[in-house]
Amino acid sequence: MKAATAAQIKKELKYRSSEELEQLCLRLSRFKKENKELLTYLLFEREDEAAYIHHIKEYIDERLLEINISSSYYIKKSLRRILRETKKFIRYSDVKETEVELLLFYCTRLLEFKPSIRNNRVMMNVFYRQVDLIKSKIKALHEDLQYDYKQELNSLIEKL
Repeated sequence: MKAATAAQIKKELKYRSSEELEQLCLRLSRFKKENKELLTYLLFEREDEAAYIHHIKEYIDERLLEINISSSYYIKKSLRRILRETKKFIRYSDVKETEVELLLFYCTRLLEFKPSIRNNRVMMNVFYRQVDLIKSKIKALHEDLQYDYKQELNSLIEKL
């Protein structure tokens, strides 16, 4: 089965009643966890972006505490999983500042992580890629926000 384009879906949704739309959303939420998470964000957390960011930061901190530090393999795998989940949460939000703030938080926690990632070339490469991504995302923000986030990023880089 070939999926319809977003434009086709948009046209078709215009002809549906509110009850049908409700049923479609509920059915969609049953099939994938990501669909349910996106609907949760759109319905409950979209209005208060600061609370959403705070919630994701707490989630990152919890996951970092759960990492098995007995092997560098498990550490790398877990840190990559946390980054992947963070990026998934970033996709839910349309606010550009959310992406920069969450990536900065992740990189900060990555540098503070014990055992240190500074001796691990692979994890430092992950860190540097995120720093480059943050730099490119900062350019798309308002000038005042650019200045604030650049200051925060520079202080993060100085910690190296």
